[in-house]
Amino acid sequence: MHEDELVSPIRRGAHDIARDRERMRRRRVYRLAVVVLALEAYVIVSALLGREIVPSVPAVDPLVLVPVLFFAALLLLMVGTQVGSARSPHVVYRPEQVDVRLADVIGIDPVKEDVRRSIDLFQTHRQFADQMGGTPRRGLLFEGAPGTGKTMTAKAMAAEAGVPFLFVSATSFQSMYYGATARKIRAYFRALRRAARAEGGAIGFIEEIDAIALRRGGLLGSSSRTVLGAAGGARPGTVVDAVVSEGTGGVVNELLVQMQSFDEPTGTDKLVNRCIAAVNLFLPAHRQLRQRRPGQAPVLLIAATNRADSLDPALLRPGRFDRRLTFAAPDAHGRRALVDHFLARRSHDEELDDPVVRDRVAASTNGWTPVMIEHLLDEALVNALRRGSLTMSFQDVETARITEMVGIGQPVHYTRAEQELIATHEAGHAVTAWLVAPNRSLEVLTIVRRGEALGLLAHGDCEEVWTRSQGDLRALVQIAMGGWVAEELFFGQTTTGPAGDLAAATRTAAQMVGAAGMTGSLVSFLATDKPLVDAVVSDPRARAQLEQVLEDARATVRRLLSRHRYLVEALRDALLERHELIGREITDVLVQAHAEATRDADLVVPPPLAEEPYRPAPFGRAVVAPAVRPTSTD
Repeated sequence: MHEDELVSPIRRGAHDIARDRERMRRRRVYRLAVVVLALEAYVIVSALLGREIVPSVPAVDPLVLVPVLFFAALLLLMVGTQVGSARSPHVVYRPEQVDVRLADVIGIDPVKEDVRRSIDLFQTHRQFADQMGGTPRRGLLFEGAPGTGKTMTAKAMAAEAGVPFLFVSATSFQSMYYGATARKIRAYFRALRRAARAEGGAIGFIEEIDAIALRRGGLLGSSSRTVLGAAGGARPGTVVDAVVSEGTGGVVNELLVQMQSFDEPTGTDKLVNRCIAAVNLFLPAHRQLRQRRPGQAPVLLIAATNRADSLDPALLRPGRFDRRLTFAAPDAHGRRALVDHFLARRSHDEELDDPVVRDRVAASTNGWTPVMIEHLLDEALVNALRRGSLTMSFQDVETARITEMVGIGQPVHYTRAEQELIATHEAGHAVTAWLVAPNRSLEVLTIVRRGEALGLLAHGDCEEVWTRSQGDLRALVQIAMGGWVAEELFFGQTTTGPAGDLAAATRTAAQMVGAAGMTGSLVSFLATDKPLVDAVVSDPRARAQLEQVLEDARATVRRLLSRHRYLVEALRDALLERHELIGREITDVLVQAHAEATRDADLVVPPPLAEEPYRPAPFGRAVVAPAVRPTSTD
């Protein structure tokens, strides 16, 4: 049965949290009324008896008052230091202070549905436990890359549930004083339980919990072994252990204990139970008074981390973190929803209202997180300001995307020979990609220096893909070889420029040989402890297969570029003239060069991609093939 079907029947009445909040509100009103009535009775009785309502302050000798106040201040300072070092570092946000709702969480629909079910279970925790016999969720672990919406989702959950949100960063628990970290953790959970009992429920959120919850194993306490001499009060050679911090183990142990203490009795319960226990000492067994049981604190603890695999396994068991939710980068539909959401709040030209244009923006940001997409549109607004406009255009978005993808261009004064070399190298990459990979589109082809690359080709998948075929990997190896072969064909020798390309080709070929079983051997080197490339290169048979894949790719590219030299020359000349070609500009040059050449000679027609319209490649899948590097070792 689907979990929604379990939640919906018990949601017909009021939420448990709403009922508890109303009950606590009435109790506070009654207590306040009792206090007000007591004060009023005191004032009336004092007036009837003719007494002063506020007693007069007795006279105190200043010579006695000053020393008393001094020592009182000193005592207060000492106590305050100890109390302050153990104070919980959290920040409380009321539901009305949170400006995020689940409707604002875009692009992660699978996680969002599970979050909504968790809120339903949290709001009806008592009905779920009493009527259905289930155990409500007490902890959720959000794991995923930075910027995928973990913190935003937690805040939205607190706002939707209508309970206080106690936010704390795990690093703020850390302290230089021994034992202070554990005391802060205890204080945080104490505040969480107190807020839950006062407000009917509370949600706690620990950001980057891996800072205090790393896997235990060997580092149970950081210790120092010191050898003391005779002057140190011990014989020479005596070894003593000095623990210098509470270590990872102590902090994790405290966290484990506190995550099991959501139902601890309150201070009043402890006092009443202590009195009952004292009375029971005088009573026979059949007349023993029943002590109070701890009430269930409606608490939901959420923790976020980028390194869930490094957390202690004891934290991940049910009863502590009952649910692990993985926040992945949004898919094409999620990115389109994010583009619509962010553009609704930003000024833009009418062309960005076209659904086709928005689909292009979503398709070109494959692998981007919501924060990255929002930053992209912010940078597009900056580009609009630079050209004197208050609204962004699609070109502003594309310019910002290319800058994020390949970096900011830096002017470099090449010699003519260097320009021809770099342009030929990059043209070789682009022509090879155009001929051997119809499922890839060419994004940026430039001889403008960006980062460490003096020139580069950025290319990517035309559609969102999750697997690679043998043909796809061979095409990537061949594209990486394109620059090396072009230098050899046009200059008779190669330079240090293809060093990075050969490294990329080797890594891809090693995946084919040692991981995917694409060259005959079914042995996977991923099962070894070595890195994949190291394992393949160190094995004689696998290295021979690796060499064969690279040699076959080089021979194939050499035949292609020898047959289509005119394409390399046309793209090279275009680069020398314009320095940078983007998207359709690359394919237009190749299509025009092929059309002119076929009018003069009977040449082999390139793949059908030459006749297809330009399609933008997703950024997240883009592969950058750099040209000449500034150093000779890369």
